[in-house]
Amino acid sequence: MSTDFSKSATESPEPHKAEVKGNIPSWLQGILLRNGPGIFSVGDTSYDHWFDGMAIMHNFIFKDGEMTYRSRFLRSDTFKANMAANRIVISEMGTMAYPDPSKNFIVKAITFLNHTVPDFTDNCGNNFIKYGNDYYATSETNYIRKIDPVSLETQEKVDYTKYLPVNLVTSHPHYDKEGNAYNIGTCVAEKGKTKYILFKVPAAAATKDKDKNVPALKNMEVICTIPCRSMLTPCYYHSFGITDNYFIFIEQPYKLDILRMATAYMRGVNWASCLKFCPEENTLIHLIERKTGKHVETKYYTGAMVAYHHVNAFEDDGHVVFDIITYKDSSLYDMFYLSKLKECSTSHDEEYCRPSYKRFVLPVYSDKGVAVGEDLVKLKYTTASAVKEKEGKLMCQAEVICEGFELPRINYDINGKRHRFVYASCAMDSALSNKIGKLDTETKEILCWSEDNCWPSEPVFVPRPNGEAEDDGVVLTSVINSNPGQSCFLLILDGRTFKEVARAYVATELHRDMHGYFISQGN
Repeated sequence: MSTDFSKSATESPEPHKAEVKGNIPSWLQGILLRNGPGIFSVGDTSYDHWFDGMAIMHNFIFKDGEMTYRSRFLRSDTFKANMAANRIVISEMGTMAYPDPSKNFIVKAITFLNHTVPDFTDNCGNNFIKYGNDYYATSETNYIRKIDPVSLETQEKVDYTKYLPVNLVTSHPHYDKEGNAYNIGTCVAEKGKTKYILFKVPAAAATKDKDKNVPALKNMEVICTIPCRSMLTPCYYHSFGITDNYFIFIEQPYKLDILRMATAYMRGVNWASCLKFCPEENTLIHLIERKTGKHVETKYYTGAMVAYHHVNAFEDDGHVVFDIITYKDSSLYDMFYLSKLKECSTSHDEEYCRPSYKRFVLPVYSDKGVAVGEDLVKLKYTTASAVKEKEGKLMCQAEVICEGFELPRINYDINGKRHRFVYASCAMDSALSNKIGKLDTETKEILCWSEDNCWPSEPVFVPRPNGEAEDDGVVLTSVINSNPGQSCFLLILDGRTFKEVARAYVATELHRDMHGYFISQGN
């Protein structure tokens, strides 16, 4: 039985206690936040793309073996403007908003100018970020919205550009043990240059501000800038990698054409149509030292690919190893146009481009004395290679660990260090995954969970306090249940066995979302 992913959600702002089957571990204390699109039609207008829907936030609060659930729409400026007009008036990446035909010329002219130099949406429906002590709903524009993780109330709107000249910022930062956050954004054509900016937002304890209302971004520090290889076509990216000593940034030939974006409204097309994949170009792999912010001298590259999610990265005996989910083209975005989802609402899609879980290895030791054509990778447990070419460049070929894995999560306690296990959605035949899995990267074995007519979200691993092993913990996934007469639920799986520990039924519908963030409490 299929489910309608274009159906608008109904929020449940009052917390209600879930009916638990099984036993929620007593040590599981905290809040699972999840974010995703929730409203797809306003008045007589509808969004064209699933990613564009107005955000709905969910929280699942675990305390003393019980769970409560609530949800709220993000009260963004976009939400307020659309609702006040009773039509979509703020454009999103895949949906261009046009003024009401009854409006006068001045309104239409202002709308045109706003789209020529776009002021992006604050419809932050992709993920959550922690900066300092504050939590923010985020997409990938220059706007984030502070939220209360317990009540899910929308608070201040924060503009990155007040602190850093970035037009786009990822929704997948990294955090170190001290609570510092690291992220990367794109600065378009500032003083004739387009660049990527890596920055650090210090942990709250490291700042001098005593005023709790001062955004943590006020204390951000630029780590380094990476020149874009083409000023008017910066690459699209969704995440990046980090180890104890390095950052890994993939400059892929999946590009945003700035000039085409400026004329998109006039040409009657959406901004997403200004994204182009250039298969004839290589992918550049930038390796940056964390301490100095400087590029490693060696130049790394690989063939054309499209990647959204890094899995993890680590260092081993003079090499930097990074795992990443890749595609051979850019067709994934098109899979989520609502017209397409209605055509392919089953678990199999003939046009689907299956993702590949790949492992790249970047040698960082000296290549003096190494001949052109020689492979510098010395690790025995991978078939990945890095072959020296003329001018000292290294052509990197990945090992394919498995296929059909997406939305990967690990035990974040070992982020930046060598991992063995990965939890993810199993997306072998369709972008609409109805199965989640646990991958053993050493044996290549995959354990799966699925249930008829159920659609699990991206799995989130929560480690047991003082756990003895990497997979000692639980996996949380919210499950849409389309079986007649049955409720949706939050599923808890054992991180080791991938067997069900408990499920908590919620007395309301759940909807497909994007990403989640777990806030540990009481441990």
